Amino acid sequence: MQVFAIMPAAGLGTRMAGPQPKQFLSLGGIPILIHSLRAFAAVPRITHIVVAVRKTEMERVQAQIAEHGFADRVQVVEGGDTRQDSVAHALAAVETTYGAAPDDIILVHDAVRPLIDAATISRTIDAVGEHGAAIVGVPAVDTIKQVERTAHGALITATIPRESIVYAQTPQGFRFGLIQSAFAEATADGFVGTDEASVVERAGHPVAVVPGSAFNLKITQPGDLELAEFYLQHYRAR
Repeated sequence: MQVFAIMPAAGLGTRMAGPQPKQFLSLGGIPILIHSLRAFAAVPRITHIVVAVRKTEMERVQAQIAEHGFADRVQVVEGGDTRQDSVAHALAAVETTYGAAPDDIILVHDAVRPLIDAATISRTIDAVGEHGAAIVGVPAVDTIKQVERTAHGALITATIPRESIVYAQTPQGFRFGLIQSAFAEATADGFVGTDEASVVERAGHPVAVVPGSAFNLKITQPGDLELAEFYLQHYRAR
């Protein structure tokens, strides 16, 4: 059985309001994307990694991967206009380049979650092996309010029990045949999900949850980068 990691990294990262996409910003002197790729390249169970980036960034990413010594583990493909498009391009590469079988495992990871650890990656692989689909998630600790948006602001319509809520993280993992068919169905119906699990859920397959960590944060705003720097310096030994 092969285990593939896919990393969609074609986004522009506009919320960071910087001169370049957030996945290329420096974290501890190394691009965020390289941190994320290196985490998966260090896991022996990962057979191959496919990263999807904008066409104009492909050469730069290939050079960075070679510089950090794992070019033999990573294939760079052109991403799409949406995350779902980028993942679809990577899935096509997994099939055509590596001959992925239906029972092989696909892990999809946010390029801007650079502090993912090997233990969480391994737990996700195991959960996919058992359930066919699994995501990393952390329990909600705040009270969750459902609201209605109005011209005068948001109005609360319900309080949702937080014990029934998890915050989704990545990696999100699936049997290759399952995610391939779910994506094909979504494309045919014009459906675009917010993450891969939503596409698979829509296809009617249950998705298990693997415990995540606050350290596995997604860098989307400037304050997130500062927090990641703190975690990297004080809690992560590479």
